[in-house]
Amino acid sequence: MTLQQEIVGNAMQMAVVNLQPGQTVYCEAGKFLFKTTNVTMETRLSGPSGNGSGGQQGQGGGMGGLLRQAMGTAMQVGQRVLAGESLAFQYFTSQGGEGTVGFAGVLPGEMRALELDGTRAWFAEKDAFVAAESTVDFGIAFAGGRTGMSGGEGFVLEKFTGYGTVIIAGAGNFIDLNPADFGGRIEVDTGCVVAFEEGIQYGVQRIGGLNRQGLMNAVFGGEGLSLATLEGNGRVILQSLTIESLANALKKAQGGDKQGPTGGLFSTHAG
Repeated sequence: MTLQQEIVGNAMQMAVVNLQPGQTVYCEAGKFLFKTTNVTMETRLSGPSGNGSGGQQGQGGGMGGLLRQAMGTAMQVGQRVLAGESLAFQYFTSQGGEGTVGFAGVLPGEMRALELDGTRAWFAEKDAFVAAESTVDFGIAFAGGRTGMSGGEGFVLEKFTGYGTVIIAGAGNFIDLNPADFGGRIEVDTGCVVAFEEGIQYGVQRIGGLNRQGLMNAVFGGEGLSLATLEGNGRVILQSLTIESLANALKKAQGGDKQGPTGGLFSTHAG
């Protein structure tokens, strides 16, 4: 059953979802806006199972099945805790007719509905997930090794598999790119990556060497020491505003961050 949804708004978009009788959509806690009275809301620790049951499908009868289900839920929660994600999901089901639910992200920016057909997974930055059909599985993927440790936002990725619609959100405006159109590889500020299809290779590379120009790029260029690399043939979604740049702009506007790019060395604070 296709999820009927419409993304509305400009600077701060919302997703308005129309549910058919018995249809379920779930969201990360804190992304819900409004619903009609015939839509039930239930908060659970367990994630969806990908079969439309919202993660409540048993794994065998008796105490053994209950124990396996409890252990599975504990592992899901543990992964989300390590990733800094919300502990719970909210599930919305329409009863006795069609219903409407509204969702939004947490930052000024765009939203995008991705359609999964079971052949390719999607990966997204932490906190990009807004809502999805109950036939879409939500998981956590950790970028391993040196890539993960130096990748900033890219260390923890949200992974979506299964069938149906998943709605994501980001900051600023979105641009869709395919690395194959640019020689097979693009280099991006680590905070600008919103989502990419399975098959795209994500990595992190140092900006230049540990020389004068490399240090100039890191200290004064605003990009730090690393850039994200995206290689392959597939869809990539980037955002024009990073959370770090937004936070710095807010600090500057409030007068709480008067220091220069190297800390106190170029501080403009007079008192």
